[in-house]
Amino acid sequence: MLTSINPKLPMRDKMVTKAYYIQNLGFKVFGSADYDDYLMLEKDQIQIHFFKFKGLNPKTNYGQVYIRTNSIDSIYQNLIDKNVKIHPNAPLELKPWGQKEFSLLDPDNNLLTFGQAI
Repeated sequence: MLTSINPKLPMRDKMVTKAYYIQNLGFKVFGSADYDDYLMLEKDQIQIHFFKFKGLNPKTNYGQVYIRTNSIDSIYQNLIDKNVKIHPNAPLELKPWGQKEFSLLDPDNNLLTFGQAI
């Protein structure tokens, strides 16, 4: 039986990634181990893991995660209130496939899309 999935995304700088997700998105560090080249973060019922990729070119990074939520409007408003940059091509909007979505890019150009069924 499958019970969860923890995506692994590339990062260039652990401290930058950690700060972005904690300060802007409200994540916290998962676990007590501190690995030089690996980072595990969690919020609510999800975890996102990151691996160090020094040679990552953010302009060619296609890392993506789709995060389902039941509070899209409050998450979006919280990010706006914190002046977190929303992807210019993906503001909060209703999609024809029955989702309300928005997206943002983290410091390494990983695309985070948040969605809620409507």
